[in-house]
Amino acid sequence: MHETPEDAMRETEQMLEVYARFCEQSLAMPVIRGKKSDKEKFAGAVSTYTIEAMMHDGKALQSGTSHYFGDGFSRAFDIQFAGRDNTLQYPHQTSWGMSTRIIGGIIMTHGDNDGLVLPPDIAPIQVVIVPIAAHKEGVLEKANEVKKRLKPVCRVKLDDSDNSPGWKFAEYEMKGVPLRLELGPRDMEQGQCVLVRRDNREKLVVGLDELEVKIPELLEQVRQGMFDKAKARLQSMTYDADDFEQMKRIAQEQPGFVRAMWCGDQACEERVKEEAGLSSRCMPLDWKGQCGTCVCCGKETEQMVVWGKAY
Repeated sequence: MHETPEDAMRETEQMLEVYARFCEQSLAMPVIRGKKSDKEKFAGAVSTYTIEAMMHDGKALQSGTSHYFGDGFSRAFDIQFAGRDNTLQYPHQTSWGMSTRIIGGIIMTHGDNDGLVLPPDIAPIQVVIVPIAAHKEGVLEKANEVKKRLKPVCRVKLDDSDNSPGWKFAEYEMKGVPLRLELGPRDMEQGQCVLVRRDNREKLVVGLDELEVKIPELLEQVRQGMFDKAKARLQSMTYDADDFEQMKRIAQEQPGFVRAMWCGDQACEERVKEEAGLSSRCMPLDWKGQCGTCVCCGKETEQMVVWGKAY
């Protein structure tokens, strides 16, 4: 709760950026920061801000919201405080949050036909050690030694079960473990191991004496690679429409987002939803484009909207 609208709006914007940074840095999910239309904002809010992410299939997921309520709710519930001038005032309120839908967002942004692909920051296991020919003398001992060395720099697991290496490879790929470390007798002889990235299946031969430095570097490369891949998808599946017929054609033929100008009239917004099947996802905060014409009615406007189909 805040004494002034300015303080409340500042917190609303700050919290949206907290969620955006979490999605992009920890979850490797690129998001569009924007403001909701009056039709799409939270009921009773003065304004609603959102971060919108694109899933594999081109649909939008509202991944976090931050609302400015003004003093409407505090007046409705008769919530007051003594202000700096010692008079009773109604506070300006905010509300913000992310929900468990973000778990689905992680799966639908990064997952593939073999299972999960987890960003390293949130992966319960960041590195799994799979011994090759574990029955050979010294292999399990060396694998345990490597595990102990890696514990200070990552979340590591050694799978010393009786399952075959192929079984283990498939299991941990399905679970989305970012890095797999393969260690066998021949690797030990050469003082090296094989590291396999889950995000792109790249294999790297790394010296055993380099692991404490190399693995944190690779985990960051995995995170960045996942983000870049999702960002490229977002960009390649975002289209621009200059008129309503073009917008409807894109919506019918191409999954993804459509950027188009909007006059602010709710009637135009509803027409887009009814005839093109697209809802207004947000008005991007970083939009610095020129004036244009509304995709529906042709009126002059400065406002661009990202439209899309959403979960």
